[in-house]
Amino acid sequence: MLAMLALGLAAHVALKAGTPRPRASAEDLPPAPGIGALRLASFGEPVALAKGLMLYLQAFDYQSGTKVPYRDLDYDRLEAWLGRILELDPRGQYPLLAASRLYAEVPVESKQRSMLEFIYREFLVDPNRRWPWLAEATAIAKHSLHDLPLALRYARAIKRYAVADDVPLWAKQMEIFILEDMNELDTARLIIGGYVQSGAVKDPAELRFLEGHLKELEARTVGKTKGKNR
Repeated sequence: MLAMLALGLAAHVALKAGTPRPRASAEDLPPAPGIGALRLASFGEPVALAKGLMLYLQAFDYQSGTKVPYRDLDYDRLEAWLGRILELDPRGQYPLLAASRLYAEVPVESKQRSMLEFIYREFLVDPNRRWPWLAEATAIAKHSLHDLPLALRYARAIKRYAVADDVPLWAKQMEIFILEDMNELDTARLIIGGYVQSGAVKDPAELRFLEGHLKELEARTVGKTKGKNR
């Protein structure tokens, strides 16, 4: 009896070892339901449903015990899911946080760009609340994609549309530092000068920083001009 039990156990272990591990397919992410159907399914609690859908979506990379890399997900469907969740809960921030810190960090440039554009479009819906995620998209465009024109486009959108009093000055000034990286010193200098002269900067420390930075840019501009004349 003991020999038969040991033999059966050994056969079971061998069978398990020879069975291929379950594989999950990222393409299995289903299309996002229509917003009308989701509102009906929410039974008057769209925010609760939005939170539940976000948990479902974020857990989708774990299927049958196998991890599916984010880079393998169907990003068109992924964006549709994130968009639906934001429609259910327009004040919710987590879908955009996931977009910028999870899905936009994959090592696939086309998918990074797609997710950054998604963040940009959703920012335009509510700029004064969603500017932090476009600020992160700006940093990704600059440091990960090394696409300064794209980073400048996002930074200028923050400056133009995020006009609430609680939007910090550093977010509105991202444009200046990107212009410096692009060697557009004259434009950066004019923008800082406009901030200083407008009286919009109330914090003394911020004002001193801008004035000091303006002097640095003026010195660099003079040096650049002298270098061209040699």
